[in-house]
Amino acid sequence: MSINLQKGQQISLKKEEPDLTQLMCGLGWDLVKQKRGGLFGAFSNTADFDLDASVLCLNAQGKVRDRSNVIYYGNLQHSSGAITHLGDNLTGEGEGDDEQVIVNLPLVPPEITKLVFTVNIYKCLEREQNFGQVNNAFVRLVNSITNREIARYNLSGQSYTNKTGMILAEVSRQNDDWQVTAIGEGIRVNSLQDLVYSYS
Repeated sequence: MSINLQKGQQISLKKEEPDLTQLMCGLGWDLVKQKRGGLFGAFSNTADFDLDASVLCLNAQGKVRDRSNVIYYGNLQHSSGAITHLGDNLTGEGEGDDEQVIVNLPLVPPEITKLVFTVNIYKCLEREQNFGQVNNAFVRLVNSITNREIARYNLSGQSYTNKTGMILAEVSRQNDDWQVTAIGEGIRVNSLQDLVYSYS
């Protein structure tokens, strides 16, 4: 049975899924319906609202060593082959995960001690968009070999108005184990570059 994580909660992947080797991190969201003008005030999703998921690979000092350690729509796979982003969803439409990242845990290089899963809004300032316009955001962790959902963290019910980026969760190496921590921290950044800079 999947664990419903609370903000700040930490779990051991070794304890919850002892034979885990391949982890899928699924991220999803819906857009708040925006009321249009006009006689009938029809509702529609915000146009051109693009959320981008990324993974920051940190060293023991908590830093991103270089851009090759940022996995996102412009760099879909880590050079080690350990982390693969399955592609950019430009709309957030549809049920289930909007973007997915696969992590082959045994292949993660030893110098990478933490994976930080983030989402930011593309062209947020230009389009005047923030996470107050997003509903039902979640991150879930799945054993991609057995397809068993290990844990899920729902961010609904929290206010992220004026936030343009979000730290969703961290997966940290602890000796021969990996620990997952639900973060759910809204931040204000103009771009993914700003987010990466805060870890440089």
